Amino acid sequence: REQSRKFQVSISEFHLDLTLLLPQNQHSSRKWTHTRINELRARIHHDSGMYSGDVRDLVFQHHAQNAIPNQALVDQAMDYIAMLPWPKEFEKDEFLRPDFTSLDVVGFASSGIPAGINIPNYDNIRQDQGFKNVSLGNVLSASSPSEQITFLTPADEEIFKAWRGKSFEVQVAIHELLGHGSGKLLRQNEDGSFNFDPTVVNPMTNAAVQTYYKPGETWDSKFGAESSSYEECRAESVGIYLCVVPQILAQFGHTCSEGEVPDVVYCNWLLMCRAGLLALEFYTPESQKWRQAHMQARYCILKVLLEAGEGLVSINKSGSDVTLQLDRSKILTVGKEAIGKFLIKLNVYKATCDVEAGIKMYQDYSSVSEEFLQLRQTVIDKKQPRKNFVQAVTVLGADGKVELKNYDPTPGGLVTSFVDRFSAQGPLKGLVEKLDKSGQFPYVE
Repeated sequence: REQSRKFQVSISEFHLDLTLLLPQNQHSSRKWTHTRINELRARIHHDSGMYSGDVRDLVFQHHAQNAIPNQALVDQAMDYIAMLPWPKEFEKDEFLRPDFTSLDVVGFASSGIPAGINIPNYDNIRQDQGFKNVSLGNVLSASSPSEQITFLTPADEEIFKAWRGKSFEVQVAIHELLGHGSGKLLRQNEDGSFNFDPTVVNPMTNAAVQTYYKPGETWDSKFGAESSSYEECRAESVGIYLCVVPQILAQFGHTCSEGEVPDVVYCNWLLMCRAGLLALEFYTPESQKWRQAHMQARYCILKVLLEAGEGLVSINKSGSDVTLQLDRSKILTVGKEAIGKFLIKLNVYKATCDVEAGIKMYQDYSSVSEEFLQLRQTVIDKKQPRKNFVQAVTVLGADGKVELKNYDPTPGGLVTSFVDRFSAQGPLKGLVEKLDKSGQFPYVE
């Protein structure tokens, strides 16, 4: 109840001084962090910087069976985090075990549909009090029956279709738990002491750490507009770096030996490379800006893997066709080494609050050359129709029991579901009437 009240204050007075309202929203997030996820409830999310006023709401059903691999990952998290490439001085002193579960979404009311969530979106709260991880099972498995797989060879297309769901499940779990859940922020405390040894050597300079977070400074406040995509890039990179570990794969039912790259791993790296190419759709040449944080992150990873050379990743253009290829035999050598070096930069610049070097590095990888602008045009030309996620509606049957009404995965099904949900006879009848009376959102029959 207190969490909801603090959140309502931060939202209802959003037009006021945001620096005064941010503590209310952070307090709400702290309360939510220590609340167990119920069987069926709504979760409300607000963007951490309070810049856009983005509110996301969802209703879900807890899926205990699907949560078993996630919880196994939590149990061994410290062992896996120790495999990450940065020095231990740049890792949390203690891993705060999160609540990591799997949910099936009944309905979204949001600007986007994530496949996984790591919350709260305040790094200072994650650092000191912990966080929650959520894997959204029926979002992970959702796919369009008419989708065409572009930019891959016929052989890779078959692997992509067969394994992308299982690969994505592994990637999302590692991304949320070991990606967002790892890394330490080096800080000076209010009393002048430090949460790190001031003599620790910065691997980027081979000298003692010179920069750190001062009292009142946070990751978001220092890295600003780049902080969201930068952090997503770090988490995505952790995902492909650790997905090659046989013990992690085994917890999701996949077996392989050391030195082997099974299809589930190959497909995950292939997914990331292809996503980096498709990300060009979300770049605006006129303003030289990215419009989506995750897409910018995946593009940066693609550039890192291309930069690694040795034939690891290649993009071949023939006329109006483009084919992306990944050398499976070089993932564990050239690929993992390149991502490891990239992760050290991402994590150390973030940990040491080296804003200048961190933003410069990230913007360099985010830059789109003339060659990539030409590839962008091919991506636009072959753009697939936007996916429509059709949501079910709950209705109260004549016997007083709740029924779940499903719809065809078509534009018509999408429209019908919205009509049923927001009609005067639908489950949101009370909300519709309230908005109608307010005069702000007139309802039309």
